[in-house]
Amino acid sequence: MILFLDYDGVLHPDAAYLVNGRPELRAAGTLFMWAPILEEILAPYPQVRIVLSTSWVRVLKSFSRARAYLPAALQARVIGATWHSAMAQHHEGAHRVDASWFNELSRYAQIARYIARAGLRAEHWLAVDDDSEDWPAELRDYLVETDGVLGLSSASAQSELAQRLQRMTAKALLGS
Repeated sequence: MILFLDYDGVLHPDAAYLVNGRPELRAAGTLFMWAPILEEILAPYPQVRIVLSTSWVRVLKSFSRARAYLPAALQARVIGATWHSAMAQHHEGAHRVDASWFNELSRYAQIARYIARAGLRAEHWLAVDDDSEDWPAELRDYLVETDGVLGLSSASAQSELAQRLQRMTAKALLGS
């Protein structure tokens, strides 16, 4: 089972900026201050793996560097990202397109591309993100949308994520 994970607006407020090549939070608190909440929610689900759907992978130009910001317990669950460096040279027929093509996709479209490439079944994935742009109504049950300021510090977001994980696990066990 896969959890698509955004950073900004989920694990800390959506106020992180790259300054001199390093992420900096321009809001009260610290980067990844709500990561322990995610660790706790995921604890009963050791089978859940994380795919980074955060722009940090692309902006930092490194999957490993973006993953390294997570606490060790979450890092151990990370198996990939929606962005990878090969996408910087996207081919459209005989032409190469620069990396901005990926930036222009909604977060949902980025995740949908990963799901299609990986051949994931619906009951095997869930996303937690503060960006719901272009998310189809019929797939809203696969998104835990957080408030960009509160992220996972919100009790309602925590409850929703825990319930969705429980439901996803039950569906996967039933094979439906």
